[in-house]
Parts: sequence; structure tokens; C-alpha cells
Amino acid sequence: MSQRGPYAKGIAKRQEIIDVTLDIVAQRGWRQTSNAEIASRVGLSQAGLVHYYGSREELAIAVLRSKDQHDREQFFDPNPTFEGFIAVITHNTTVPGLIQLYVECSSEATIEGHPAHEFFQERVERIRALFTKVIVNGQRNGEVGSHIDIAATANLLMAAADGLQLQWLLDRSVDMTAQLRLMWERIRAHSWTHAHRTGGAAAGS
Repeated sequence: MSQRGPYAKGIAKRQEIIDVTLDIVAQRGWRQTSNAEIASRVGLSQAGLVHYYGSREELAIAVLRSKDQHDREQFFDPNPTFEGFIAVITHNTTVPGLIQLYVECSSEATIEGHPAHEFFQERVERIRALFTKVIVNGQRNGEVGSHIDIAATANLLMAAADGLQLQWLLDRSVDMTAQLRLMWERIRAHSWTHAHRTGGAAAGS
């Protein structure tokens, strides 16, 4: 049964607030986006905005959650491979304000008790699972070999993406996609290597 009346209107208004905030923050950044502007754009007073999102932190988390969902549905799910991941990174270069918000929130969320702490803990697991899917799908289509630590590689890809996005925010000449592709090519090449060093013994011994 579909929801009607005030409940449905409340859901629609919350989504409108998110959509408007995403649009403003994408280009201007979080710190340059005021509650007053958001409220005005959606036809609310600032008190009315607080009725839907009780704090700036709550709104920021909702914005980041919505961005993640959009990126997955738009770019990754249709192509759950390394290229799908690159499509997300390429899109991110068009919304610098949202990347800045992510970097700011993720840093602050390392403090236990921060409102975004649980969201980012959950997000790390979710993104790790997506990178695991990239690697497994690469093995299935013959792009990636069997000699690979999937869990460790997923963590490295996630760390590389986060680190490069920070560098890009500081220096827009950083080519994130090129460097991530280089890393992926080296991961792929290594995954087909049969000779491994173990315990200090020379390869092939």
C-alpha cells in the first residue's frame, strides 16, 4: 500500500531538501552553504528545516548517503568492474564540494561519539565489499589472476582512492584516474605471478 497524506509529504520534503543541498554543496562546498539558503530554496523557514533535519551533521550524513546511493546506481551497478569504479571517480571531479564534504566528515568521524562515526564505519564495510566485487568480477572475466589477497587489495584500492581525492582537492592537476589505473595494472600483473617469496627464501628456490 502506498503512503499518503502528511507522511508521504514529509518524505518528499526530506528528499527535496537533500536534492537542493546536493546541488548547492557540489559546487560551493559545505562551509559556504548556509541553512538559510537551503531553507529558502525549499520554501521553509530555518526552524522548518530543523524540523526535518535536526542538525547540520544529520543533514551532511543524509547528503553523503544520498550521493553514495546515486553513484552506485548510476555508475557502479551497471558496470561492477574497475571501469565502473573509475566512472565514479570521474564523476567526483565534477562535484568538488561534495568530495570536500566527504573528506571533512570522514576525518571528524574518526572521533568516537561523533554523529557521523557509525555512518562511516558502515560505509567502509560497504565500499570494501564493492572493491571485493571488482576484484572477484575481474577474476571471473579473466582480467585478474588467482594469486591475489582479495581483502588486502580491496583495502589498498579504497585507501588509494581516498588519498588521491584528498590530493586532488589540494592540487587539481593530480590525475586521479590515471594513477588509479596505473595501480590497477600493477595489481593485475602481480595477480598472474606464480613465483612468490616466502619467509626470506629467494624466488624460485
